[in-house]
Formats: sequence, C-alpha cells, structure tokens
Amino acid sequence: MNKRIEDSTTPQHRMNQFGARVASQLDEALQAIPRDLGERLRAARVQALANRRVPEPVRAPALVAQGSAAVLGGGFGFWGRAAFVLPLLALTLGLLGIGSFQEQWRASEIAEVDAELLTGDLPPSAYTDPGFAQYLKLDVKD
Repeated sequence: MNKRIEDSTTPQHRMNQFGARVASQLDEALQAIPRDLGERLRAARVQALANRRVPEPVRAPALVAQGSAAVLGGGFGFWGRAAFVLPLLALTLGLLGIGSFQEQWRASEIAEVDAELLTGDLPPSAYTDPGFAQYLKLDVKD
C-alpha cells in the first residue's frame, strides 16, 4: 500500500488540523453542558431528523455515446422529439418559400423589362449602340 505523507504546508493538512481543533473544542464544551440541556438538545435532534424532508431525485437526460458522437438520450418521448424536429422543419419550409418567392419576383421583373423593350418606341438594336448611352447621359429637355 502506497500512503502519501501529507506535507504540513498543504491546504488539506491545514484543514485537517483545523477540523481536529474544532472537534476537540466541541468535545470540551459538551462536557460543560448540563445534563437536562443535553437531553433536550438530543430530543430536538431526533425530532428534526424524523421531520426532515427527503429530496426527490431529479431526473435529467442522460448523455449517451453513439459511435464517435455523444447525444442526449432518455426522457424524451414523442413530444420531446417533435420539439427538436418541428423548428427545423419550419425553418426549411420557410427558406424554400422565400427562395420560391424571390424566383417569381425576379422572373416578373425580367418579363417587365422585356415587355418594355419590345413595346417601346426604340428598336432593341438601339440599346446596343454605343452612342445611345451617351444620349441617355445628356440632359435633354423637351
């Protein structure tokens, strides 16, 4: 058996010394207490122990290792699993809806520009003319 010798400077050794001093002082004070007072204290201690509340154990989800990942397990029924899946499902559906809306909006903008080009006063080839950009930059007042 390999017992470790405590050094007198370690915190554990100092706590042990303090505990021994307190215990000895309590033992000395116990001898000085009158017998009737000691008996009343003993009866109060017994009554307190009889009336104490025993705390109920708290159930917590267990950490279960599965392969190389640790997951929470136990204590989750159908509703517990649904509480994890429903927000993810709502987020996915929301992102798909936003993507679909943006595609429709872009398509309608492109269709609007195309309709303006085709029904406008100028032919489409005029928009590719380099001089047309300069014409648009001029401040022409009618």
